[in-house]
Amino acid sequence: MISKRELFAKAKRFPNARTALQVWLETAKAARWGSIEDIRRTFPATDIVGELAIFNVKGGHYRLIVRMEFQSQRIYVTELLTHAQYDRKGWMKWL
Repeated sequence: MISKRELFAKAKRFPNARTALQVWLETAKAARWGSIEDIRRTFPATDIVGELAIFNVKGGHYRLIVRMEFQSQRIYVTELLTHAQYDRKGWMKWL
């Protein structure tokens, strides 16, 4: 389960990411990910830090940070950041 509303609320700041996020959303909704290895079969550049998965979006221009609950198959959208914002490491407050 993923909140489309939450995802696109975060994306309002970055309208050029909308199409890439829609593709990510459709892919993630159809997936049955049980581990980082499962995710990387679809999105090879994904990283896991604690319970957070960090996806590259739109060729690495953005980072989508989500909280993964593999057992319940839930994904909670935490933040969408530009690459520069991500590099400032403010996102680590969610760890």
